[in-house]
Amino acid sequence: MKRFLLTYIVLVIIGQVNAFAQVRTNDAFDENGNQIDPSMRVKKDSSNVEIQSVQPKLYMWNITEELGNIKPINVDTAYHHFQNTNLGEGIKGHYNYLGNLGAPRLSRLFFERSQASSAMFMDPYSSFYINPWEFKFTNSNIPYTNLTYYKAGSKIDGEERFKSYFSVNANKQLSFGFNIDYLYGRGLYNDQSTAFFNGGLFGSYIGDRYQAHLIYNNYAMKMAENGGISDDKYITNPEEMAAGTKQFEPANIPTNIDSTWNKNNKFNIYLTHRYNIGFTRKATGVENDTIDKYIPVTSFIHTLSIEKARHHFLSTGETKGFYDNTYINTGTRVSNDTTTFFSIKNTLGIALLEGFNKYAKSGLTAYISHKMSKYELMNKDSVSTDKYNEQEIFVGGELSKRQGSLLHYTINGEIGALEQAIGQFRLKGDMDLNFHLWKDTVSLIARAYVSNTLPAFYMRHYHSNHFYWDNSFDKEFRSHIEGELNIQRWQTNLKVGVENIKNYTYLNEMAMPAQFSDNIQVVSATLNQNFKVSIFHLDNEVTWQQSSNNTILPLPKLSLYHNLYLETKLAKKVLSVQLGADVRYFSKYSAPAYTPAIQQFHLQATDNQIEIGGYPIVNLYANLQLKRTRFFVMMYHVNQGMMSNSNYFLSPHYPINPRMLKLGLSWNFYD
Repeated sequence: MKRFLLTYIVLVIIGQVNAFAQVRTNDAFDENGNQIDPSMRVKKDSSNVEIQSVQPKLYMWNITEELGNIKPINVDTAYHHFQNTNLGEGIKGHYNYLGNLGAPRLSRLFFERSQASSAMFMDPYSSFYINPWEFKFTNSNIPYTNLTYYKAGSKIDGEERFKSYFSVNANKQLSFGFNIDYLYGRGLYNDQSTAFFNGGLFGSYIGDRYQAHLIYNNYAMKMAENGGISDDKYITNPEEMAAGTKQFEPANIPTNIDSTWNKNNKFNIYLTHRYNIGFTRKATGVENDTIDKYIPVTSFIHTLSIEKARHHFLSTGETKGFYDNTYINTGTRVSNDTTTFFSIKNTLGIALLEGFNKYAKSGLTAYISHKMSKYELMNKDSVSTDKYNEQEIFVGGELSKRQGSLLHYTINGEIGALEQAIGQFRLKGDMDLNFHLWKDTVSLIARAYVSNTLPAFYMRHYHSNHFYWDNSFDKEFRSHIEGELNIQRWQTNLKVGVENIKNYTYLNEMAMPAQFSDNIQVVSATLNQNFKVSIFHLDNEVTWQQSSNNTILPLPKLSLYHNLYLETKLAKKVLSVQLGADVRYFSKYSAPAYTPAIQQFHLQATDNQIEIGGYPIVNLYANLQLKRTRFFVMMYHVNQGMMSNSNYFLSPHYPINPRMLKLGLSWNFYD
C-alpha cells in the first residue's frame, strides 16, 4: 500500500510539473518571472492576439437515495473548519469514539444517529465510509483534481490520511473520475491501529433527454482491538497508579486484550438513470437570440443498488473472562467469526415533472422497489453456515417542488407490499420558506417523518463465538417533527425537534439486542450563533437534549462548541489567515460502551457504570488559504495535563490521544 501511495503521489507531481512546464511556454509567467494563476493567464491565438482564458467553473451535487434526484451543494473548497475535517469526534465534536484515527464512533446528538443498516458493521465508521447518496459529483469546464493529506504524531505512533479526487468532463453533459482514500492510524495506545483503503470510480451524464449517475466504491478496512485500558486511573489519577508519576506514556498503559482484529470489506455499485419525454419551444438566449429549449414533461426512472459486505472478527489469544459466553470454540481462547451480506435493489419510477407549464407547480412521482438480501452466518457446529434470504417490495410516491426561490417542499412515502416489507411504511417530508426581511434573508424550515419498520437483520440474527442470537422483534414505530429558523445576516440558526419511539431496539448491558415496548421521547434544541467584531470572530453552538428514559437511551443534556479566532488577509490580500482556538464540551452521562466482538456501542453493564464528560477539549490552530491551497497547523488537546480533571474519555475506558501536533494540506488543481 505504501509503495502504491508513493508511486501515485510521484506520478501526480510529475504530471503537475509537466503541466506547469507546458503552461510556462504559454505565458504562465509574467515578464518578471512570477507565476500567474493558471485560470487568469493570458493566451494568444494564431493571429498573435491576446485572449483571456476561461475562469474555472465548478459545480457539485448529491443525489437522493431512491430516485436519484439532484441536490446541489456548495463546492468543498472553503478553508473554514478545515483543521477539524479529519477529527474522529467530528468538526464540532458531536461524536464519541475510541481515540484513534478512523476508529468506530457514535454521535451523542440523538437526531444525528441513523438506524442500523443492512451492513451494520460499517455503521460505526461514518468518518471514513460514505453511502452513494452522500457522494459528491462534479461538473467543471476544465479538469479538477483535489489532493488532501493529513499528518499527526511520529512514524511509530502517529496517523496519516491521503485523499485524492479527480474529475474531468468529456463535454458539457458527460463527466467522470475517481477517488482514493487511504487512512493509517498507528495508535498511541497499544493494539489500536487502523488501516483503511477506499478506491472508487464515478461518472455522470446530464442531458436534456437522458440523465445518469454511476458510482463504484470498494472498501478494505482493518482495525486492531485492545478492549480499552485496564484501569481508568492511569488517566484520571496516575499518581495513585505509580508512586507520584504525574503522567503515563500511552504505550505504557496496559490494555484489556491483544492479538485481536476486526476486518470489514465492502463494495457497492449504484446506478440511477432516467429518460425524459417532453417538447421543444422557443426561448431567448444569452445574447437575446432565439434558441430551441427542450422542456421535459415525464421521466422514466430506474435505480440499481448492489452491495456486498464481509465482516471478520479474529482473536488468537483472548483474555479469560473478557466475554461472558462462548458458543462455538468452547475450551479455546480463539475466535474466528465471519458473516457475509449481499443485496440487489431495483427501483422503477415514473415522474410528472414540475415547471413544464404555469399550472404544473409540483412534481409527482410514483415508484416501486424490490430488494433481495442474502446473509450467511456461522453455525454452532463451526463447520456449516446458516443462510437467510429476505425479500422486500415497497410501493411509494413523491410530491415535490424544487424550483423557485420562495418555497420548496418534498413529501415522500412508501408502504410495504410483500414478504418482509408487509406492515412496514415510511412517510417523510421537508419544507423551506425563504423571504427577505429588513435587508436580510430568513429561512423557515420544517421536517417530519413517521415510520414503522422492522429492525435491521443483524439486530434480529447474528451467530458468532461470543454472541449468538435469533430474535423475533416487533416493528419499531417512530415519529419525528423538527423546525428550523435561519437568519443569514445575524448568523443565527435555531433547531427544535421532538421524536417519539415505540419498540425502541437497542443493544443492552450484555451487548445483546433488546426492545423497549413503552414509548421513549427525545426533545432537542440546537442554537448556532456567530459573532463578528472587525477581524475577531466567535462561533458558538449549544445543544440541549432530554431523553425520557436515560436508562435505556442515555444522552448528555448539554453539548457545547465554541470557536474564537481572528481572520484577516495578508500578502496583498491573497493569503487568508485564521488564528484561533476552539473548545468542545458535553455534560457527564453514562455513555454507551464498546465491545470489539460485535464492533458496536451498547449500554454499560449495570454493576460497573462510569460517567464520561465534564471535560473540555481545547485545540489551538492556524488555518491558511493561498489561492487554491489550504493548510493548517493544530495543537490538538492543548489543555491536556493543565487541569485537575483529567477525565479525557470519549468512550468508556477508551481515552483520547494526549496533546499532539496535527498538520493538513489540501491542494486544488484546474488544468
